[in-house]
Amino acid sequence: MSESSEEYRPFAAQLSNVYFTILALFCCKLFIRITLNLLTHFYIIKGNRREAARISAEFYGQGHGSWADRSPLHDAASQGRLLALKTLIAQGHSVNALTIDHVSPLHEACIGNHVSCARMLIDAGANRGRLMETPLHAAAQRDSVGIVKLLLEFGADVNARNLSFKRPVEVAPPGGLTEGFLLIYEATPRSLSQFCRQQIRECLGRTRLHLIPHLPLPKALKKFLQYR
Repeated sequence: MSESSEEYRPFAAQLSNVYFTILALFCCKLFIRITLNLLTHFYIIKGNRREAARISAEFYGQGHGSWADRSPLHDAASQGRLLALKTLIAQGHSVNALTIDHVSPLHEACIGNHVSCARMLIDAGANRGRLMETPLHAAAQRDSVGIVKLLLEFGADVNARNLSFKRPVEVAPPGGLTEGFLLIYEATPRSLSQFCRQQIRECLGRTRLHLIPHLPLPKALKKFLQYR
């Protein structure tokens, strides 16, 4: 008798168990997501950004270049916070720190068109990039003429190619100011003084550029080497 009544239960009543199962699965998934968020936050607080980035990439489907893998220097450069950037550099943070996607603080400054931040990072010894996606490519894509000029003045390679084997001029917006500037720059030979300055700075090395004011050189020459 009970089996017969169970068989003839209304269709809506038979679906109640299905709805309950779906709700239970949803709550379980929500609980797991909240737990992972808390775990990621814990790793950020403890300074293990790499592990936080791995969790984000594996469970949330986010790329490795997510916020979890960024250093405080990346954040300051991307937001154009010059004072914070200066403080972090003075505290010893590496200006060449890279995310898992090989994005540097200088990349962030170029993407955000923060010329002052880019200049400070370069003065502190940031690598202008010679392979793959360079800061010059990032600035060209954003049509940031000011940063493009700055990077080239400090020795960025105008012929560097990115992952798509394209030069900076080829990734600049067609008909934009950056494309026009790069075309003229490529056709114009560099001055001997600029070439000498770059070679001297390369010989000193990025980690010793801050020692230029202490060199036994005339004041005018020291200013010249510091682009002042």
